[in-house]
Amino acid sequence: MGTKAKAGKKQLRLFILAILCSLGRSKVYIPEPEVKVAENNPVTLSCSYTGFSSPRVEWKFVRGDTTSLVCYNNKITASYEDRVTFLPSGITFSSVTRKDTGTYTCMVSEEGGNNYGEGSVQLIVLVPPSKPTVNIPSSATIGNRAVLTCSESDGSPPSEYYWFKDGVQMPTDPKTSRAFSNSSYVLDSKSGELVFEPVSASDTGEYSCQAQNEVKISERSDAVRMEAVELNVGGIVAAVLVTLILLGALIFGIWFAYSRGYFDRAKKGTSSKKVIYSQPSARSEGEFKQTSSFLV
Repeated sequence: MGTKAKAGKKQLRLFILAILCSLGRSKVYIPEPEVKVAENNPVTLSCSYTGFSSPRVEWKFVRGDTTSLVCYNNKITASYEDRVTFLPSGITFSSVTRKDTGTYTCMVSEEGGNNYGEGSVQLIVLVPPSKPTVNIPSSATIGNRAVLTCSESDGSPPSEYYWFKDGVQMPTDPKTSRAFSNSSYVLDSKSGELVFEPVSASDTGEYSCQAQNEVKISERSDAVRMEAVELNVGGIVAAVLVTLILLGALIFGIWFAYSRGYFDRAKKGTSSKKVIYSQPSARSEGEFKQTSSFLV
């Protein structure tokens, strides 16, 4: 059945090409708009065109904010020439890496003319996900919000994430499982976030996650235990009382020092000494004469 389907698709493509040729217009046709291939394998991106007497073919690659030319004026550019071959019907990679995932646009123009056409093909290089890493709090206060995250950076296409508590897979909706019906959480399989809002006593346990894409299921992450703990009201009250007592003792100490005049004495002790100059009184010639005196 699969062989017949492939044969049917091929006949359909040939039929479309025949119609384009009969119309006599300049057209660019991409037989496979999406191509998937495992990493390190060869692949061909096909591009057919008609209605160009002297076609000038260029291939552009776009990945996120990065744009580069793979082929310019029917020739592979320097950065790709060691692993890409140009053919009038497309370009062939001898080996692809995960960095080759992106959109390739085949642009065909008439040499010295105004005819132009283009078509794009999405290349997806298949890469299995790696062992994910998790960020899990060791304790979470009951009644509060807690966020657990799981991520990995290798998978292509991007991975989906599954969470486990004490080795049991957690359903997307906790209300669908008796084991998790007392829990209240939201599990986002795309981002890998597991959000408890709020945390309950039954949420204590060991959590781990796993990543999966169409290539493979990853190894499970290391398990981390999260304890759901009660809010320590008594400890908070005790801390507030201790703070108030210390503050009161400090205020009393300052008041006591002022009332005893300690601050005034400190000011007097630090005042500078005065020097008083006195003119000596008149003396007879026989007495000891002192021209001046200083009293400190």
